[in-house]
Amino acid sequence: MRALALYTVKAAALCLLACAMAHAQQTPSLDDLNALIAEDSTPMPSFGQREILDIAGILAFLTLALISFFKKSKPLKYLTMVCAVGYMGFIKGNLVSLVHIFGLVEFSFPIFQYNVSWYILMIFTIASTVLWGRVYCGRICAFGAFTQLLDQIVPKRLRFELPRHIERRAIYVKYVLLASTIGYFSLTHDKFIYKYVEPFWMFTLNGTTVTWTLVALLLLTTVFIRNFYCRYLCPVGAALGLMSQLSVFRIKRWKQCNTCKLCQKACEWGAIQGPKIAVSECVRCDDCEILYSSETKCPHWLMINKKRLKQTLAKFSSAAT
Repeated sequence: MRALALYTVKAAALCLLACAMAHAQQTPSLDDLNALIAEDSTPMPSFGQREILDIAGILAFLTLALISFFKKSKPLKYLTMVCAVGYMGFIKGNLVSLVHIFGLVEFSFPIFQYNVSWYILMIFTIASTVLWGRVYCGRICAFGAFTQLLDQIVPKRLRFELPRHIERRAIYVKYVLLASTIGYFSLTHDKFIYKYVEPFWMFTLNGTTVTWTLVALLLLTTVFIRNFYCRYLCPVGAALGLMSQLSVFRIKRWKQCNTCKLCQKACEWGAIQGPKIAVSECVRCDDCEILYSSETKCPHWLMINKKRLKQTLAKFSSAAT
């Protein structure tokens, strides 16, 4: 019994000694506390000239995009697209991408201090989509701007439009790609899948033989079917299309839109079907808005002007009698 008791006392003493040593390791010393205080008092890194120019550049470009959007001016719109390709594409290489959607899935975001311009672009994209719809797709995205500018160069005789019954189904492919890539990333955490799904990396001029071949085939298809990738394959466009269902300020429709097909024929995105506009497919390109505000083309204003003319003639005739 005495031996058992002695063994128990020794074991208890060893346990107490181990706990004391562990506590000593976990408890910071006075020097450790002073080091932490010094680290906390270290000022945050300030913006350098490069960061300031970067922020000024993105703000200037987004301001131009908003001015062109509100002015409904085609020259300004095309100027914005040229700037999107040059500045957002080749200079910055900063586009809304699947990589950012993957970051949202993981709830992982870059450090604000070093990525202010990135946050400005993301906030602008979300806010503009909720307010007006896919404005980003229409004039901010460098690849979308590139294909729209390409469409202005390619002869119209080369264009081919998908049959309507096929197009109605083809627009859902991008939603399938969005769900598939998010599912794949959730299982593998492989972000590099984006290079095989979206072509935005091409502005960095950094790709493999396989990815460059895919981009070449995509651009060749775009020559014949305008805005092919944006309309049918873009997962980012699909995500913004879903978000645009919440848009507050939508395009006006007149009573005459029930029978008039003028805007529907002018829409390069297939977003207009009779009186209805599919907000998830509309990129606010201005074409229909310019038409329905034209007093010389839109039947709504033609009927109003005709009615005004009749009223004016009636007044003159009654005054003459």
